[in-house]
Amino acid sequence: MKYVSTRGGMKPARFRDLLLEGLAPDGGLAMPEHYPQIDRATLAAWRALDYRSLAFEIFSLFIDDITAVDLRALVDRTYTARTYGSDEITPLVTLAPDLHLLQLSNGPTLAFKDIAMQFLGNLFEHVLAESGHALNILGATSGDTGSAAEHAMRGKRGIRVFMLSPLGAMSPFQTAQMFSLMDANIHNIAIRGVFDDCQDIVKAVSGDLAFKARYRIGTVNSINWARLVAQVVFYFKGWFAATTSDDQQVSFCVPSGNFGNICAGHVARCMGLPIRRLILATNENNVLDEFFRTGVYRPRKGAETRQTSSPSMDISKASNFERYVYDLVGGDGARVRALWREIDARGAFDLAASGEFARVPATGFVSGHSTHADRLRTIRDVFEASGRIVDTHTADGIKVARDYAEPGVPVVCLETALPAKFEATIVEALGRVPERPLGFANIESLPKRFEVMDADTEAVKRFIAERCNGI
Repeated sequence: MKYVSTRGGMKPARFRDLLLEGLAPDGGLAMPEHYPQIDRATLAAWRALDYRSLAFEIFSLFIDDITAVDLRALVDRTYTARTYGSDEITPLVTLAPDLHLLQLSNGPTLAFKDIAMQFLGNLFEHVLAESGHALNILGATSGDTGSAAEHAMRGKRGIRVFMLSPLGAMSPFQTAQMFSLMDANIHNIAIRGVFDDCQDIVKAVSGDLAFKARYRIGTVNSINWARLVAQVVFYFKGWFAATTSDDQQVSFCVPSGNFGNICAGHVARCMGLPIRRLILATNENNVLDEFFRTGVYRPRKGAETRQTSSPSMDISKASNFERYVYDLVGGDGARVRALWREIDARGAFDLAASGEFARVPATGFVSGHSTHADRLRTIRDVFEASGRIVDTHTADGIKVARDYAEPGVPVVCLETALPAKFEATIVEALGRVPERPLGFANIESLPKRFEVMDADTEAVKRFIAERCNGI
């Protein structure tokens, strides 16, 4: 398996060559030259596999330059009952007839990001140990990526983490999960701005090829292909749990900010998983919903990005959307490059009148958005019907999933996080405090260590350089 850039300017590379790199040298994102195809016989054979075995089979299709023995050991070390509470890893629960919830928040930071990030931590450590190199991870988070990455990388040999987050925009719980870490290899930087400012800095640093090479800069954001492919696994696992036959169609509803999670669903569908619809749910920052309704992709400026009660989706520049557009335009890197130049020049591109936008229905995508009032109503409805409390982002997904319900077609909503991370909104919706797992009581009162900076790429680069001793 070899990988190319969405913008056409990278020679085909192997998995290990791009694992630690983040953006491609031309500013694009890594994509496989082809999607492996899974036939019905393979689906039937995979149905009985546990999560670890399924992950190994799927990873093996995309990662063929790590030995099978080593890859299996990495998978077995990652997906354990000790880390996720049970060997199921991602249990499926039923909320109503044909409406299911795939539980993805049983990991160490109580968010779906743990599923991929724990694997990345072990994978990075393995590859770095073999090469003798160090890695400085630069990431941006709107809430859950940061804590999942830091908890996966803390104490890992040869790894430092520099995580950017928007100052004051995360929930108190999310903030405490990150800023209370005192590990010497973890560095938190709170940026005066919004998530997109943080993400722009990560991309700018990755685009400085000399700095990136000197300080061995890598990423754990979903622009990293390894993280995205790790999320493909739970689409297969969720599909198996929601079906009884190997040709049954299922729709997935995914709360979406940076388009990484639902992009993994797109990959699974392209591989042949019988997904009828990929239902994209946004909050009030509805840039992606606008595209799927109108054909116009118009990332918002920081001042236009709204701070909401589902803060991990307060994103107006969806990095992984470029991967979907690459597939939509038939893998034409020059076309993708031209579209992103339009964004730089005019702030948007418009595919409404193009044959490319006419292909969207064939990709299975539909979309909708949710408001704060919708979130409150959905949290109450789910609790009254099932006794289960869902977090604000998952509520966005359930609301939009109901809008697209089809008789006889199961819909699997992907859980984003546990409700304890967004206590204030749960109290507003239900008048009660959500239960916290053991070990998370009073997390907000822990001492915190972080730096505050303006949205200044050069200042962030200086901060990294001062702490890296030349590597």
